[in-house]
Amino acid sequence: MKTAITEMFGIQHPIIQGGMHYVGFAEMAAAVSNAGGLGIITGLTQGTPEKLANEIARCKDMTDKPFGVNLTILPTLTPPDYPGLLKAVIDGGVKVVETAGRNPVELLPPLKDAGIKVIHKCTSVRHSLKAQEIGCDAVSVDGFECGGHPGEDDVPNFILLPRAADELEIPFVSSGGMADGRSLVASLAMGAAGMNMGTRFIATKEAPVHENVKQAIIAASELDTRLVMRPLRNTERVLNNAAVERLIQKEKDLGDAITIQDILPEVAGVYPKIMQEGAMDEGAWSCGMVAGLIHDIPACEELITRIMAEAEAIIARLGALSKA
Repeated sequence: MKTAITEMFGIQHPIIQGGMHYVGFAEMAAAVSNAGGLGIITGLTQGTPEKLANEIARCKDMTDKPFGVNLTILPTLTPPDYPGLLKAVIDGGVKVVETAGRNPVELLPPLKDAGIKVIHKCTSVRHSLKAQEIGCDAVSVDGFECGGHPGEDDVPNFILLPRAADELEIPFVSSGGMADGRSLVASLAMGAAGMNMGTRFIATKEAPVHENVKQAIIAASELDTRLVMRPLRNTERVLNNAAVERLIQKEKDLGDAITIQDILPEVAGVYPKIMQEGAMDEGAWSCGMVAGLIHDIPACEELITRIMAEAEAIIARLGALSKA
């Protein structure tokens, strides 16, 4: 299947793996890229330029296909070494960067000079238009269903994607709630040129996370995520657990007086314990409502092949309807 996204990134299938904290290691990215999609290494999970450079080199040993690096720009008192991370990406010969968080305008000049394509993750049409204006090559449009940070507008993809199609000139992919061939065909119908999957890729054989994490996704329904940190205007969709319940109770008890310091036990430094050790009640971790559509743990190649077969079958069926 050829779309503007497959052509832009030099991939076989219009499927991108989201840049997920403590999931986007070389094993994950290489498995997706080898299966014909676009795998993504999560830059901030590596932490330092040296570790990121090593992870890029590891990924290159595992695949000769295109893969990307996610660079999320977060407001923090102790920012990462973004110039060093950028240098590691450029020196490593990476061809695609997924940016997220704040406006990535300061990252674009060196990336553009290196011939790297930039896709920016946005949760609104206005932010997507800004990404287009500053020179991003593509946009990942992230609906309210998504795991992680859905923004503060609460617009689901059935509205957000057609709105993006109405306004954007650059290609975009759907993100949030994507799991199968139905997701891909629906995204294409609403104007996207592909889809980005996060939670679905955690529940794969190659995902370098503890089995407890994969089983938690399998066991969850679409009703098992919660929105936290809304009072701080840093909303995150997470899978419910004991720590999330504690966090929500703190939000209720403290109201508008809550600060990030109040919830640090539930959100700070919890990902290694959850993703690597399988301590599922240790803290809040991002998970999409799409968990309700995930019922197995296939290999990435099996998953992507299945998605594309489903998509082709749906397109053929729709084509037959138009001739009836």
